[in-house]
Amino acid sequence: MLVELHAKSDVGRVRRGNEDNFLLLDLATAQTWSGSDGAENPEDMREFALGEEGLVLVVSDGMGGALAGDVASRMAIEAVRDVLLGENADGPGCEPDAPLIDCLKQATLQANRNIHNKSLEDSRCSGMGATLTGAAIRGDKLDLVQVGDSRAYVIRGEQIRLATKDQSLVQQLVDVGQISEEEAETHMFRNVILQALGAQTELLPATARIQIRQGDTLLLCSDGLSGKLRNEEIRQIVSESGDDLAAACKALVDEANHRGGEDNITVVLARFTGEDLSNSSNDRITVELPPLEEDKTLDETEADTEQQ
Repeated sequence: MLVELHAKSDVGRVRRGNEDNFLLLDLATAQTWSGSDGAENPEDMREFALGEEGLVLVVSDGMGGALAGDVASRMAIEAVRDVLLGENADGPGCEPDAPLIDCLKQATLQANRNIHNKSLEDSRCSGMGATLTGAAIRGDKLDLVQVGDSRAYVIRGEQIRLATKDQSLVQQLVDVGQISEEEAETHMFRNVILQALGAQTELLPATARIQIRQGDTLLLCSDGLSGKLRNEEIRQIVSESGDDLAAACKALVDEANHRGGEDNITVVLARFTGEDLSNSSNDRITVELPPLEEDKTLDETEADTEQQ
């Protein structure tokens, strides 16, 4: 399977600093690219054959006073990188034969511990936290880990599917029928999240799985993008950019800025191609939940609206 990657992080039009971060990690070569690098996409990560070890992609949106948000998101991606590369000085690494999604969950929990401890030890970082939306790709399986309200979308042909569920107060209100999806977009508490890295000692990351098809595009983003563009608008911008993921990232960020850019904006795009992938580009995008997270029947899942 071939993977094409690109990412872009932008401070936006209002904030002084960028508290978002991202990580692209090819485990076969240990090649990484993060928002902290401040450099262009490395040539050997723009398009490559996916190795047996797999690929991990992460977006993290930091929060906290002064520069604490920047510290939290940077610590989040560093913890993921170190655990997955076996360089974790703060705890155990990942077992060689462990499923990649288990390694990513372990790394997420390590990130939570690191950020929480830092916030207790350094008064300048008191109360800091971060979201984390991570993707673990191995073979034709895409596994997701979710903490907070950054997002993952899958684009397949003319379809787009929100593959994660915001761990936010407004999403909870939508789930119990107190407000509509439309009301959630402008609700006064739309930025209140229910879980964040570093907020407390215990964390329960949510997970999901998607079977990758030929030509699928994965999009990870912070709420600086998802809070400005509807699902179909995101799909249309990516589609209009054709095969140029760099252009798609730029167009998405530019549009979010055009609509106000009040928050930092981060986008990661990955496109999957290759003869070993099923060419069923018209297949409905199905998000599989693990047994303990299944709160809907299959029929109800099939009936979910794909666009907000």
